[in-house]
Amino acid sequence: MQRQKSILSFLKKPSPDNQSSSSAAAAASGGGSASYCDMLRRQRPPGLPAIPSAALDRRRSRSGAGGSFGSFNASEFGGSRAQPENGQCLNPTCLSGFRANDGCGGLFNNVLMFCVTNEVSLGGMGKFYELYEIDAEIGHKELNWKITFSGVGKCRQVGISESGIDDAVEKLMDRGYKVGRMEQTETSNQAKARGSTAVIQRKLVHVFTPSTTVNSNVGPQAVHLLALKESNCWSEDGSIVYGFAFLDYAALKFWVGSICDDASCSALGTLLLQVSPREVVYESRGLSKEAHKVLQKSSSAGSVAFQLTPLPLNTDFLDATEVKKLVQYKGYFKGSLNSWDSALSDVTHDDVALCALGGLIGHLSRMMLEDALQNGDILPYHVFRSCLRMDAQTLIFRATSQRSQGTLYKYLDHCITASGKRLLRKWICHPLKNVKEINDRLNVVEDLMKHSDVTSIIALYLRKLPDLERLLGRVRASVGSSAALTLPVVGEKVLKQRVKAFGSVVKGLRIGIDLLLILQNGDHTISSLSEVLNLPLLSGNDGLDECLRQFEVSLDDNFPRYQDHTLQDSDAETLNLLIESFIGKVAQWSLAIHALSCLDVLQSFAVAGSFSGHCMSRPVLLPAPPHSSFSHQQNGGPLLNVKGLWHPYALGANESGLVPNDVHLGEDSTGPHPLTLLLTGPNMGGKSTLLRATCLAAILAQLGCFVPCEMCVLSPVDVIFTRLGATDRIMSGESTFFVECAETAAILQNATVDSLVLLDELGRGTSTFDGYAIAYAVFRHLVEKVRCRLLFATHYHPLTKEFASHPNVSLQHMACAFKPKNANSLNGEMEPVFLYRLDPGACPESYGLQVAQMAGIPHNVVEAASKVSQRLKVSLVKNFESSMARSEFSTLHEEWLKTLLAVSKNGTCLDKDDVSDTLYCLWHEMKNPCRIRK
Repeated sequence: MQRQKSILSFLKKPSPDNQSSSSAAAAASGGGSASYCDMLRRQRPPGLPAIPSAALDRRRSRSGAGGSFGSFNASEFGGSRAQPENGQCLNPTCLSGFRANDGCGGLFNNVLMFCVTNEVSLGGMGKFYELYEIDAEIGHKELNWKITFSGVGKCRQVGISESGIDDAVEKLMDRGYKVGRMEQTETSNQAKARGSTAVIQRKLVHVFTPSTTVNSNVGPQAVHLLALKESNCWSEDGSIVYGFAFLDYAALKFWVGSICDDASCSALGTLLLQVSPREVVYESRGLSKEAHKVLQKSSSAGSVAFQLTPLPLNTDFLDATEVKKLVQYKGYFKGSLNSWDSALSDVTHDDVALCALGGLIGHLSRMMLEDALQNGDILPYHVFRSCLRMDAQTLIFRATSQRSQGTLYKYLDHCITASGKRLLRKWICHPLKNVKEINDRLNVVEDLMKHSDVTSIIALYLRKLPDLERLLGRVRASVGSSAALTLPVVGEKVLKQRVKAFGSVVKGLRIGIDLLLILQNGDHTISSLSEVLNLPLLSGNDGLDECLRQFEVSLDDNFPRYQDHTLQDSDAETLNLLIESFIGKVAQWSLAIHALSCLDVLQSFAVAGSFSGHCMSRPVLLPAPPHSSFSHQQNGGPLLNVKGLWHPYALGANESGLVPNDVHLGEDSTGPHPLTLLLTGPNMGGKSTLLRATCLAAILAQLGCFVPCEMCVLSPVDVIFTRLGATDRIMSGESTFFVECAETAAILQNATVDSLVLLDELGRGTSTFDGYAIAYAVFRHLVEKVRCRLLFATHYHPLTKEFASHPNVSLQHMACAFKPKNANSLNGEMEPVFLYRLDPGACPESYGLQVAQMAGIPHNVVEAASKVSQRLKVSLVKNFESSMARSEFSTLHEEWLKTLLAVSKNGTCLDKDDVSDTLYCLWHEMKNPCRIRK
C-alpha cells in the first residue's frame, strides 16, 4: 500500500520539461527506482499470455456488476485492482517505443493512477479512445472489440472513434463498471516542442458512473445518486434517524433531508422507492443490519437495481460542523436558488442530514464533479410531510415482472414531456392531504376535460418542447467551468455542445412561454390554472418574453450556423457572457419550466379521466373531522363512500363484463355505516381486486384525479397500509409468514383513526389455528382500538360468526353461482361462475376444490380431496367448537368471574343483589358465546 501511495504521488506531479527525456529513457531501459515500468516489472515477468476470463469475472464482481461496487479509499487508495492469475501484469517493455508521435507512454501515467480505483480507463488518442492491457481484455470481452498489439513491447489495446465513445461508456456502465475518461492536455506538436522524446500529457477529466453521466439521463426517468447516514444511537422509543442527500446530476439538483424510522426501517424503504436511486453511497460499517436488509430488498424489488458503494470510515461522512466549514470554504451551492443553510433549516435532524451531504460531496469530488457542487441547486426533501403516506408495499403495486404495466403510474401517464413524467412520479409518491390544494387541482382537471380544444392546444405545444429541465441543468453546469475548453482535441467539440444546449433551451423556452401567454392572456384562458401554477412575470419590459427575445437575437448574431464553422476562443468568451446573463434569471426560468411540467401532468390527469370510456366522477373531499377517543361516529368520523367502483385494469378485453361495486365505510348523511368491511368469497372471486380498487380510489382522489366510479365521497386519508399477496425474502432468510407478520406489526404500530388499512388473507402463511388466532387478534385490535377504515379479506369463515353482530363490522362477500360443468353433464357436476359482485352477508365457503378442478388438477385427485375435506370438516368443527367454548370461557368471561370472586371474598360486601347481577351477566354471556361485547 505504501508503495502504491509513493508511486501515485510521483505520477500526480507534473513532469518538468527537462525530466521528460530521462523518464522516457528510464521506461525504455526498465531502470529507475521511480519508474512505473520498474514497479510493473516487479509485479510480472515478461510475456503476454492471455488473461483468463475468471480473473475478469472476479474483477467485475468487485467492481459491482450485479448490484454492489467495491469501495475506494481516498486516503489510502484501497480496493486494489484485481490482477490476473499467476501474477501477470503489464509487460515492462511495452512502453519503450512510444514517443510524442503516438503518445501512449504519457497515457500510462494516468492509467496507472486510475487503475487502483478498480475501474476502467479510456484514454484519448487524437480522434480515438483506447483501452490497454487488462482494460483491453475487458473491452474485448464486454464490447467485442478486437485486440491489437502496438509499440515495441506489443502492448495490448482496443479502441473506438470519438463518435462511439458515449455509447461505449453506457454499455460498460450497464455491465457494472465505472469508466474514467482521460483527455490530451496538449497536441503532439506541443509535446515535440518540449523535447523530441517528450510524451503527450493527459489527465483524468471525468469518472462516469450510472448516476453521474448526463447521456444516460436523456430518458424521462430521473437518475439519482443517494448518500445515506445512520445516526449513532437509537432513541428510547426504539426509533433511529437517517440523514440523506441525493442528486439528480443531469438537472443539477440536490435534495437533503432526514427521516425518523422504526426498527423495521419501513420509512427507509419508502424513501428508497420514492427516490429510486441508481447508486447508494454509505459509510462502511456505518449501517445497521436492518438497514442493510432494506437496501438489498429495495435493490432487488425496484424496476432498476441500484448499486451499493460503501465509503471508507472517517473520510467523507464528517460531522456537521466540519461539513459546514467545507461548504463555506469551497463556496459550494453558490449558484443555488436557495442558500444551503436555508434548505437545512427546514430539515428536522439537520446534523445527520449534513453528515449525509458531506458523504455525497466527498464522493462527487473523487468523481471530479465539483462543478455540480459549485452550481447545483439545493432543496429540502420531505418523505411524508403534508402528504398521504403510503408504505413501501403500497407504492410497489406492480406485477412480479417489475415492469410498469398495470401500475398506477402507467394508468396516469399520458404526459408528453420528460419533465412532466418525472413530476408525475413525484406527485404519485406524495398525494395531497390538504382539501383546498386537492380541489384546486380538480378544478383545473375538470376545466381541461370540459374544454378539449384547450387540451389539444396544450398538447400541440408540449410536443415541441425538449427536456428543458435537463438542458437548463447542463447550461448551469457550464458556468465557471472552462477547463474542458482548453483541451486541444475536444475543446471545440465541448464549445459546440454548449452552444447547442444553450440554443436548445432558449428555443424551448420560447415555445413554452408562448403557451403560457396563450393560457394567461389569450382566447383559451383557464382561470383555475392560476391557483395551481406559480407563474413568473411573462410579459412587459421586465417579463421573460422580452428577456428571451434578447437572447434569441444574440444567438443569431454571434453563432449563425455554428455547426459549419470553427469556433474561436473569442466565441467561448461571448458564450460565457451570454450564459452568465441568462443564469442571472435562473429562478424565473425554473418557475416557467416547473409550470410547464405541472401543466403537462394536469392534462395527463384530464386525459386519464376521459380516456377510459366508462363512468368517472369528481371526488368530494370532506374536511378532516375532529377526533376524540371514542366519539368519532358522533362527530362525523372517517368516511369512504364509493358507488359504482371499478378497477381501471379490470377492463381487459371484456369491457362489457365490467361489474361495479359499492363500498361504504363510515357515517354520512345517509346514516351510520360500519368502518370495517369483513370480506369473504371464493378464490378468484375478486376480493383482492376490490381491495386494490378501493385503495386506488383513495389515492386518485387525493392526487386530484377523477375516480373510476359513479360517486366518491371521503375524508382525507393520512396513511394507507396494505398487506396484499404472499411473498418471501429467501435471500434475507425471511419466510412468507415472517414477512406477513413484520408488515402487520408496522400497521398495528402506526395506523391512526384517519388511516385506510387493507389486509388480504392475513395468517395464511402458518398453521390453520395459529393463522386464525393472529387474524382474529389483529382484526379485533383494528376494529375496536384503532377504529380506522378497514377492508379485511379472509378465508377464515369463523371470523364472520365471531363478529356477526359487531356494530362496527359489515359482513359482505363476492357473489358466486354454479352451473352444470357441460351440457352433457348427467352426474350433476357443477362448476362455479364468478359474478364479481359485492353482496351482503358472509360466504359459506371458499370453493377451493372447484377452483382447483378449473385449474386442471385431475378429477380423481379432486375427488379424493373432497372426501378428505368432508371428513376433516366433521372432526375439526367438533374440536373447534369445544376449544372455542373453553377459550370464550377463559377470555370473554374472565372479567365477570373476577368480579364474582371478589364479591364472594369480600366479607364487608354481601349484597345479594350484587351477587345476583353478576351471576346473571355471567349466565347471559355464556348463553351467547359468539357475541362480542361492544
